[in-house]
Amino acid sequence: MKIIILGAGRIGQAVADSLVLERNDITVIDTNRALLQELESRYDLRGVVGDGIDPSVLAEAGADDTDLLIACASADETNLACCKIAHMVFRIPVRIARVRSNAWAEGSAVLGPEGFAVDQCLRPEDSLTRYLSKLVEFPQAMQVREFAGGRAVLTAARARAAAPMCSRTIAEIRALHPEVPMRVVAIYRRFADQPDRFVPSEGNTRIEPDDEVFVLTTRERAAEVLTLLTKPVEAPTATVRRIMIVDGGVVAQKLALQLTQQRKGYYRIKVVESQREASMELSAKLPEDVLVFHAEATDEDFLEQENIEEVDLLLALSDDDERNIMTSLLAKRMGAKRVLALINQRSYADLMHGTQIDIALTPAQAMLGDLLTYVRHGDVQAVHSLRRGVAEALEIVARGDKKTSQVVGRTVGELRLPRDVHIGLIVRGLEPPVLAQRSPAAPQPEAERDTPARTAPGNAPDNAAAAPQADADIAAEPPEPPALAPRLPEVIFPHRDTVIESGDHFVFFLPHKRLVREVEKAFSVKPTFF
Repeated sequence: MKIIILGAGRIGQAVADSLVLERNDITVIDTNRALLQELESRYDLRGVVGDGIDPSVLAEAGADDTDLLIACASADETNLACCKIAHMVFRIPVRIARVRSNAWAEGSAVLGPEGFAVDQCLRPEDSLTRYLSKLVEFPQAMQVREFAGGRAVLTAARARAAAPMCSRTIAEIRALHPEVPMRVVAIYRRFADQPDRFVPSEGNTRIEPDDEVFVLTTRERAAEVLTLLTKPVEAPTATVRRIMIVDGGVVAQKLALQLTQQRKGYYRIKVVESQREASMELSAKLPEDVLVFHAEATDEDFLEQENIEEVDLLLALSDDDERNIMTSLLAKRMGAKRVLALINQRSYADLMHGTQIDIALTPAQAMLGDLLTYVRHGDVQAVHSLRRGVAEALEIVARGDKKTSQVVGRTVGELRLPRDVHIGLIVRGLEPPVLAQRSPAAPQPEAERDTPARTAPGNAPDNAAAAPQADADIAAEPPEPPALAPRLPEVIFPHRDTVIESGDHFVFFLPHKRLVREVEKAFSVKPTFF
């Protein structure tokens, strides 16, 4: 796929970092020559120096035959104008714009074809807020990802010694907890020569203490699965009620508002802002029960005064990686139960694993899923970037029938997929049932023959009056096909003999992004389907 990225800032770099691994033809436009030279030295891509709303610059970048434009410059107006020019002048098929302001609402006419011609808005701050709120909801988790409209959940957590699932094989776990709908799809283990090595999750694979375990389950049972994986039998259940948010600006404001609205009166939230003006602005915008402090979170006296040892979760969300790392380490040393550090540089995030920092989160992790859905081929419904962009979880829909599809009507055991691709689950019943068309000469089903829709003259039942002769000259209309009763969605953990139906939503775990194309190819349909 040929892709143009406007903007070589943090978001643009994160997007390029993810997409370049998939052998896309990428060109980045920016006015900063030094940034572009740095990107060109790190990745297999091309940089073009110039203004992204200049048609000549877009032409130099290859806009005439580009498949996708991702405008993620710092200014909303630049991104919107770039999408409009890409549509009007170059007819680029798909245009995505990064926007900050809530004034640009998706679905509004101003973003439509007659307006700025934006197909999709990227809102990194909103994506990060949603991601963080899930980690608050499931405090034992390192990652929480949703599929099939929230019906299925992928959780990642560190296995703890003496927890029910720890020191047992996957087969033993299934036998001990048959009532819990779950499937272990991946394990990452620390070795002396490799900090995080992928371990295939087979029946005889044993979960060891400190393993990072990825489990797919239903939304309703996610908390129970995390408890089985992380909570020793005699230990108290982990909860998050007292929260301290350090810096973060817009994200801190959005997160505090969302949490207070979700469970009014439950959370005790403190926001610490190092800049006086920003702290005053936050204080004016947030509810009264959210305490806002103008202070330095690296000040031990302040943390002690605010009883840091009682904080269930501290989130360091500033733009400064080093500041977030130091804040988190200090808070953890002084007694905070759990700490999260926002880290932009992937190399820093990799170093944090295995330290006292419980979660090292790169902002791109939260945002990339919204973008990758547009890059993927086939009927992809959701994509989540995992393991700092190395692995991926993918939701894709099976379409067609046995003639037009390579998967529909076949069993799971018949699928030709790479060995490391793990089928997690199937959600069935999300798609409306498809009624096959019948020709007039086709025989009616038994139920329809037993219940005549209209009685012909001379064959009326005894208690029915004969129809007028005039009606006999009118051709009888074919009976309306019976409406199929809606089927409630169900989550299925498939086995080899499970037969795949059209409309099934598959959730896969892919330990390597290079496997994505194989899955997309398997779920593609023949042209006759359309």
